[in-house]
Amino acid sequence: MGSFSIWHWLIVLVIVLLIFGTKKLRNIGGDLGGAVKNFKDAMREEQAAPKVEQKPDGSVIEGEVTQKTKSQ
Repeated sequence: MGSFSIWHWLIVLVIVLLIFGTKKLRNIGGDLGGAVKNFKDAMREEQAAPKVEQKPDGSVIEGEVTQKTKSQ
């Protein structure tokens, strides 16, 4: 079981193109790219949003949590 040569990969690529077709592969690539972009945007929004902490009584404290400690 050696590594695959470039010819093996070209044969696999041709078979995949024959099975799925270029249009379907292009759509899959576009969908994957859109999902990655949406994920990155959501991560940026999460980092930019202010941190909110909720007390056990239901009241909310707004601010940034810098260190989390365990209280007993």
